[in-house]
Amino acid sequence: MIEKIFIYYTSDLHSYFEKWPKLAGYIEEKRREHRNREEASFVFDNGDHVDRFHPVAEGLKGKGNVELLNASEYDVVNFGNNEGITLAEQELYHLYDEADFPVACANAFPMSKEDPDWLKPYVIRETASGVKLGIIGLTAPFRVFYQLLGWKVEAPERMMDRYMEEVKEQSDIVVLLSHLGYHTDRQMAADYPGLDVIIGGHTHHLLPEGEKHNGVLLTAAGKHGTHLGEIFIDWDHSKQKLVNKEAYTVASDTLEESAEVRERLENLKEKAHRRLYSTVAELKTPLTADWFHETPLMRELTKELRSWTEADIAMLNAGVILEGLDEGAVTYADLHRICPHPMNPCKVHLSGKEIVEVVRSAYTKQVTEFPLKGLGFRGEVIGKMIFEGIEIETATSPGGGEHVRKVWFDGQPIERDRWYSLATADTFSFGKFFPEISHSATKTYYLPEMLRDLLLEVVQSGEYSSR
Repeated sequence: MIEKIFIYYTSDLHSYFEKWPKLAGYIEEKRREHRNREEASFVFDNGDHVDRFHPVAEGLKGKGNVELLNASEYDVVNFGNNEGITLAEQELYHLYDEADFPVACANAFPMSKEDPDWLKPYVIRETASGVKLGIIGLTAPFRVFYQLLGWKVEAPERMMDRYMEEVKEQSDIVVLLSHLGYHTDRQMAADYPGLDVIIGGHTHHLLPEGEKHNGVLLTAAGKHGTHLGEIFIDWDHSKQKLVNKEAYTVASDTLEESAEVRERLENLKEKAHRRLYSTVAELKTPLTADWFHETPLMRELTKELRSWTEADIAMLNAGVILEGLDEGAVTYADLHRICPHPMNPCKVHLSGKEIVEVVRSAYTKQVTEFPLKGLGFRGEVIGKMIFEGIEIETATSPGGGEHVRKVWFDGQPIERDRWYSLATADTFSFGKFFPEISHSATKTYYLPEMLRDLLLEVVQSGEYSSR
């Protein structure tokens, strides 16, 4: 007898809830169909379901996301870096306390506490006929960030070496929930042929019909809820083996929206609204935003960053403030709306020569007009780079471009061989824009504080607020 087993999965939703009534509606409809036919079906999420750019995720600190997963009867969930390193230690520790599902993540755990009840290295699920699925979870090993938040993250390969055979002995089919990225998934398939299916994520890749690598089926459903993943498995009971496996993706735009799920989401929005709309400041004057020019708000935010990190110099991009603020009451929701990015302060040490190179790069159109996506940034373009702690002399070229002529620190030219501390957003410690920063040997990250926590200090200062 051939038994068909159906797996549905989401990955890298990043709190793009606009798609959720379609995704969840489809999942719930399929679950009902399979139950009526007495077929085995399972639903997984592969991490980064939470993203604090969205007011629901911010206001409820991810617990609203868990409510949505509960309502759609998810079986197993992995967590990604947006759950793991954008929440405070205790917020992550208690994130899934009310979950109706276990979280499979073998390579992340608290440093000084027992593992929470919801956290498992792997989970075994069984069909009515007794076919066992072993589900292992792994997340991206951002060691420095996890450590600052009181969590430890191990190398994925080390945990696979520890658990692979153990899971294989207990299972007929082994599925890896991999929040590691496409290239790592291919390596996992090469190194662990005992795997049957890898559900991929983290790098937001889309594999519309999956792909086979070393006999392992690799799958991925992109990002932001644009697609839902489907995996169909045929198990031959007479041969006691898996005889076929296929992967597909369904575009969410082709699906019908569920009114019930939409209502569920609206209720969560109201709950988050009550938490976010408390007044935090009373502005005496409006504060404008401009992505390509320095404004008082950006100047003060950059100044606050320098002071808060005790750095010699600070640098922030004007595109980090999406909108201005009106005179009068300011709520935390306002701050979240204009600065939604899960970006943390960071401090690096650079030579004077490297500082000058960073400044020169920052003044190029390639940087200021770049439509950055990812790396924590949730805006449109990088925008003008604002500096605090240095003076910069520029000149305009015949073509209208601006270029840097001289840079001073404390009234003196920057010393090429002297070391300076530079505070900026952690985004620029990863990307290709400023190799001097990303290659710095000394980086200090500040977690769980985000840039909007510093923005709160600015708007509450006596200069702007009467409260």
